[in-house]
Amino acid sequence: MSTATQDPYTGIGNSSPKNAVLANNWWALALRGLAGVIFGFVALIVPNITLLALILLFSAYMLVDGVFAIVSAVRAARQRDRWGLLVLDGLARIGTGAIAFFWPNLTAVAFVLLTGAWAIVSGCLMLGAAYNLAGDHGRWWLGLAGALSLIYGALMVLVPPAGALALTMILGAYALVFGALIIVLAFRLRSRRLKSGIGKASAAAT
Repeated sequence: MSTATQDPYTGIGNSSPKNAVLANNWWALALRGLAGVIFGFVALIVPNITLLALILLFSAYMLVDGVFAIVSAVRAARQRDRWGLLVLDGLARIGTGAIAFFWPNLTAVAFVLLTGAWAIVSGCLMLGAAYNLAGDHGRWWLGLAGALSLIYGALMVLVPPAGALALTMILGAYALVFGALIIVLAFRLRSRRLKSGIGKASAAAT
């Protein structure tokens, strides 16, 4: 007799609660990705933005992104699912945004180190989440986003860009690509959830 744990969506195979959490909250991930794309697009089309404006724009992006991460965590907690990494990721983003907002007169070096540290922490948390995510739920997309954050963070700390223009362009490009990866992940999760819903409906009909 098989003792395999059933997938809560399809009724077959093994599943982790984290898969269900992310699939149910695909829309929050999509909004987070959209926020990243918007921030990156603005930074790239206005490369001569002042450092103060860049810091405030980055702060707004981090706060919005962090709020949606916390929303996902709260929804997961209500479903009694695993939500620790979601909370940590959201708190890291909100904390980074708050620092940038309340100390907007950061020097370029301090801002670079702040974004680098945030990206490293966020990347580690996303890689941890990707490890527990099923392959058909978009594990590789989440892993790519986490790896991108780690690489960006390491570059900011080890090889900081020279000048506000270079910082703006690099940060904008990173946010744009990162946001795009998160959007792809979100719609991969949405597709998985819809297919699971069809499978459940077919099973109920029989």
